[in-house]
Amino acid sequence: MTIEDLKDLPPKMQEETKEAFKLFKLTDAQKKKATANIIAVYKKSMFEAGEAMGIIAAQSISEPATQMTMRTYHVAGAAQIEVTLGLPRLVEIFDARRIPKTPTMTIYLKKGASKETAKEVAAEIREVKLTNIASAANINLLNSQVEVDTDSKAMRENNVKPSAMVTALKEAFKNVDVKQRADGVTLKPKAEVTVKELQKLRSKALDTHIKGLKGVAQTVVVQKDDEWIITTLGSNFAKILVTDHVNPDKTVTNNIHEIAKVLGVEAARMAIINEASHTVRDQGLDVDVRHIMLVSDIMTVDGEIRAIGRYGISGMKGSVLARANFEETIKHLTKASVANEVDRLESIVENVMINQVVPAGTGMFDLVFRPKKK
Repeated sequence: MTIEDLKDLPPKMQEETKEAFKLFKLTDAQKKKATANIIAVYKKSMFEAGEAMGIIAAQSISEPATQMTMRTYHVAGAAQIEVTLGLPRLVEIFDARRIPKTPTMTIYLKKGASKETAKEVAAEIREVKLTNIASAANINLLNSQVEVDTDSKAMRENNVKPSAMVTALKEAFKNVDVKQRADGVTLKPKAEVTVKELQKLRSKALDTHIKGLKGVAQTVVVQKDDEWIITTLGSNFAKILVTDHVNPDKTVTNNIHEIAKVLGVEAARMAIINEASHTVRDQGLDVDVRHIMLVSDIMTVDGEIRAIGRYGISGMKGSVLARANFEETIKHLTKASVANEVDRLESIVENVMINQVVPAGTGMFDLVFRPKKK
């Protein structure tokens, strides 16, 4: 077998294989052996024409999913951080939820980073709100202002300077006079306000972002395979990738929509595969990755992440009967009749509904009997 035998592979695989050969500078003997292995794996991965792959993938993922647990688990070394795993996480992934119940990031640092560096980065990225450094927040009705007392110990622990706190509050509240006091800060509205509006100002002020990355509520430093990594509760993927000492090539988040926004739909497709595979594997179950790959391909085929459900893949099928069969039957039939839609009966579901032979397996072709001529 020679390198020319790559012509048996699809064009994209041929290009990628040739690039890999150049990258690793393989000898002719190594190329010959690698090509044979690649073609063998490719041929083994092929399936029969007419095979109902969607049904097989659905059964292969759903049957083990019935054995998954419903619990949440603690991140290693942090009893206060819980992450969603098991069946709820699998539902989250395939429902393409905009924000996961427990968004987390796993932050890898650049090679050679010490524990001290990891702790510094963890402290720097953790979001600090005014409520985290305030000891008291009172409303002064006489002067119609909000007075916030700060905790000096909390300020030191979170490395917050009074000037930075005042600057953040001034940016957040344009129509409020923000003044620094010896033991805190005062917020006085420029216009006359009611007591209710002062109460709203107080709660908004306490929720004001002072420093760190927005959304990153907690950080935990743990050691893994001789390197220090940071696990977070909360996610801000775009900002963490440009943070000092962070390795952007390995850092990941479990928020798939955030990955799509920052890195594109191909990265989101890979994230769906990885997240679903890890979720299943963590439960001690074995699902072939190709079933998950098929689902992730369908979810991202048109450049956006779509859920497996009535508002995603199932609700966008071309067949009226297939859409009506899934959920909201009357709505789909009514819309189709108003829009004068025609169902070509090209898929499996609609043919089952009207008791016709389905276009799968042996139903994909017709047989014609030609008697022998005398």
